Amino acid sequence: MKAIVVVDNKWGIGKNNDLLFKLPKDLAMYKSKTMGNVCVMGANTYESLPKVPLKGRINVVFDHLAQVHENAQTVDTLQSLLDTLKKFDTEKVFVIGGASIYKLLIDFCDEAYVTKVDADGDATVFFPNLDQKENWVLDELGEPIEDNGYSIRFCTYKKK
Repeated sequence: MKAIVVVDNKWGIGKNNDLLFKLPKDLAMYKSKTMGNVCVMGANTYESLPKVPLKGRINVVFDHLAQVHENAQTVDTLQSLLDTLKKFDTEKVFVIGGASIYKLLIDFCDEAYVTKVDADGDATVFFPNLDQKENWVLDELGEPIEDNGYSIRFCTYKKK
């Protein structure tokens, strides 16, 4: 299983149930990585999507309130989520947020695609700082590129 995320300099990922930055190049990369695969998300992330479900992907929503989410597989416990994900090739499963889902599932992931934005987005929710986790290592550090006025780097982390 993999995580995919955009973080600011403080590993912030969001504020007011929205992303911190609008990044077309990152969005293109995200789409290319997740298309045709399984996207695991929390209920708030699902509800914050501009169009639901994410087209061309299997949407799995973890919702402890067990609400039904249109055109998505909804699970309400960690065990039911893990059981659901066993039906898929783990290489095709992407955790896409939000913060509580990342925190819950990061230790089940073996790889993370992290877009680092050289900015402080004044975040209120954060991704686990993989640079400070003993069992994670930065495997690839992309060159800085400009995306909508921000300097970003595409990075890949792997679990040891």
